[in-house]
Amino acid sequence: MLTKLPWLGPLIVFGLVVFVHELGHFIAAKAFRVYAPRFSIGFGPALLRKRFGETEYVLAALPLGGYVRMASRHDAETSFIEGGGEAETDALKPGQKGYDPEAMMPFGPKPVPENRWFESKSLAARLFIMIAGVTMNVLLAFVVLAALALAYGEPVIATRVVGAVRPVPTAPALSGIQPGDTIVAVNGAAVRTWNDIAERIDRTSSGAVVLRTQRGDVTVPVGTPGTPTTQQVIGALDFHITPVIGDVLPGSPAKRAGLRVGDTIMTIAHQPVQSWSELQERVTPAAGTDLPFEVRRGGKLVALTIRPEPTTQKDAVTGTTRSVGKIGAAAADPTTREPIGVGDALIAGARGTWITAGKIVGTVRGLITREVSVRQLGGPIAITRASVAAAQSGLESLFYLIALLSVNVAVLNLLPIPILDGGQILINVAESVKGSPFSARTRENILRFGLVAILLIFVMSTFNDVVMGVKDIMAKLFG
Repeated sequence: MLTKLPWLGPLIVFGLVVFVHELGHFIAAKAFRVYAPRFSIGFGPALLRKRFGETEYVLAALPLGGYVRMASRHDAETSFIEGGGEAETDALKPGQKGYDPEAMMPFGPKPVPENRWFESKSLAARLFIMIAGVTMNVLLAFVVLAALALAYGEPVIATRVVGAVRPVPTAPALSGIQPGDTIVAVNGAAVRTWNDIAERIDRTSSGAVVLRTQRGDVTVPVGTPGTPTTQQVIGALDFHITPVIGDVLPGSPAKRAGLRVGDTIMTIAHQPVQSWSELQERVTPAAGTDLPFEVRRGGKLVALTIRPEPTTQKDAVTGTTRSVGKIGAAAADPTTREPIGVGDALIAGARGTWITAGKIVGTVRGLITREVSVRQLGGPIAITRASVAAAQSGLESLFYLIALLSVNVAVLNLLPIPILDGGQILINVAESVKGSPFSARTRENILRFGLVAILLIFVMSTFNDVVMGVKDIMAKLFG
């Protein structure tokens, strides 16, 4: 159904990720007996609302987040964000729709007992409530990735052929490995896939990794001063990938030049290309330079000219940052799938969640240190487009996107911006250290600052989305 109705993709992606996050806060608040009169998905005017028990559940017009409204002595400071409060002036009056004479404010005349305020709970309880949303997002990603691994199998790179070897100053011995070599064993143990190679290198506990190829053994010292880590050794070795295009990014140089999915790169700058690594070697140093490409498409040779865009990138091996050329195209997926059991699926889910979180943290760090350009930020339009594309590709792609976005929401909500969970945690800890709450004016100013910061990020990411969309349209119109 999703492939026929791809517009459902954004609703499912946004809705599920936001719902799970707010559900975490809601369940934790209920567990500690905090009065929570409103559970809202979205902001702004309510499209649907229904009260069950002491909570009103709302579906609002702007699906860019959500909130759980909790009884608080700081109600006035937060009501400008969440819309309405639990103060006497906000309560329903007799005769109004939804008024309940037996209910607490805002649905009835009864005041909220102080022991049900958020601030009446211990610092540990408040922190638990605030971190519960992030925890639920991480749990959602873990469950989704584990379920996908169990349903579709584990991705396996079914090759042992080396595509490229990146130089590592602390590992001169790696020069003994050449592109085209086949790694047949690591530390004396036979390997059958690239997954095995990476895993056995990572497990090395002694002072050296021994790589056996069809030409002999290469010993690489690791784990001691002046030698690389096992992760640097893994990062230095690339597996062989045929130069077939698997994806072309909208608005990219490759898209504008007419490169298509399924094209096989034959030559770049009139030099033969045998692997994806060779493609990268030609493109990386050519930022801002026109490169003639020759591709095979449907049995015919097609000539294209692509100008790689300069992009700031951190070297996975050395950790240094440099400007490299990128054309905005990805190789065809080289992986196959192998069935796995429940235990291995759980491990795969945990590993995938951890790796994804690490990449997002790295991106945020790069934005702060200016190693990553703010132009790479994507907003709601980009997420919507990605959701539609994922829905068109099928359930697996859609749920991978859900897991990715859920981890994004978890990590970004921990940023110390006042209206996010991380900012609220910081405020509560600061008040605990101070020994008294901040004044109402101070809290309101802090929240307004946070709101402005979030709006700036939203405007910037949306601007990037619009620019990318305009580039894509221009490329379609003018090739």
